[in-house]
Amino acid sequence: MTKISRSKLELFLECPRCFWLEIKQGIKRPQPFPYTINNAIDYLLKQEFDVHRERGTRHPVMEKHGVEAVPYNTPEIDTWRHNFTGVQHHHKPTNFLVFGAVDDVWVDSEGKLNVVDYKATGAKEHHVYDSYRRQMEIYQWLLKQNNHDVSPKGYFVFARVNKGSGFGEGKAVLPFDLFIESIEGDNSWVESALESAREAFDKDESPRASPNCEYCAYRGAASQLEL
Repeated sequence: MTKISRSKLELFLECPRCFWLEIKQGIKRPQPFPYTINNAIDYLLKQEFDVHRERGTRHPVMEKHGVEAVPYNTPEIDTWRHNFTGVQHHHKPTNFLVFGAVDDVWVDSEGKLNVVDYKATGAKEHHVYDSYRRQMEIYQWLLKQNNHDVSPKGYFVFARVNKGSGFGEGKAVLPFDLFIESIEGDNSWVESALESAREAFDKDESPRASPNCEYCAYRGAASQLEL
């Protein structure tokens, strides 16, 4: 059985060659700079929503946006949010142990679970990128495989930097505006993506690189100049 995270399935969709090199050969792409601000925001939002989880109440931003749900109070939430455990499922057709760490899970008035993801942005206009949507849909799929009643509706909690007030007149406080965007997820693509990833993984030679992969393009260009 091969363990594969949500992000590694996304890597396969980006570039089958990079996926094969990392998962089968242990050769990873260069690591990006750590998202320390994003991680801090994730931590703070989890602390805030956990207060309402214990109380069984809605966070003010949920009330503001008319979200009829509360943070889901379950002993599993810490496991689901842990990077190295997450929500797991052994996908027997591919023998992949698929896992992904959610930011949060809410439960609506009908008892259905809503997957929630926190996003930080400094841009004036935020975007729900295709990769964000796929991330949400994989989490929905994982919870379904664990026999939970999952709503197709998921939520993104955005924390956007409010640059209008500077640092608060020397107080070194950078304000963020919180708002929620919802999507209707469709995870019907996950099974076929896993099967294609398994096919790529089983190859003895690396699959063809994605034409849009900057990493493979750089490596190809550099190799032509090497002695």
